[in-house]
Amino acid sequence: MCLAIPGKVIRVEDKTCLVEMMGISKEVSIELLKNVQIGDYILVHAGCAIQKMDEEEALKTIDLFSELKELSNE
Repeated sequence: MCLAIPGKVIRVEDKTCLVEMMGISKEVSIELLKNVQIGDYILVHAGCAIQKMDEEEALKTIDLFSELKELSNE
């Protein structure tokens, strides 16, 4: 099973960006997307940004991942 994780764009440089995903910062490729800007929320899969996301939807998804993490730690 493959997952894409939402993250917030912190920095944009040419064809990559720095994304904060649930407390972890990672450089990802943005070659598949146009007009990525600081503050955007994107879906990241295998080191590539694959889709821009609405902030509200991204935050809901992050909350769901956090709930799953808490359940797995019980």
